[in-house]
Amino acid sequence: MSSVSFTVSAGTASRNYSWQHGSLLSALEQALSLTTSGLSDVRIVDSEGRSHSPSALYQRMFGPRTTDEAAPARARAA
Repeated sequence: MSSVSFTVSAGTASRNYSWQHGSLLSALEQALSLTTSGLSDVRIVDSEGRSHSPSALYQRMFGPRTTDEAAPARARAA
């Protein structure tokens, strides 16, 4: 039985980085964080060599975000 692993890769203008994860959710969490931090070409590669962008993988797992979820939270007046 082979173990499933996920590699998150990202880069800057001068360097490329990669991290190994044993779970898809931890890989996705890091990839989304790296994207938010401004790193470029963030990808998640599974043990079969398939490469995914964080946003495409998020949508595949959880479905598209609705307008309400995508909008920033607003304070409500009492």
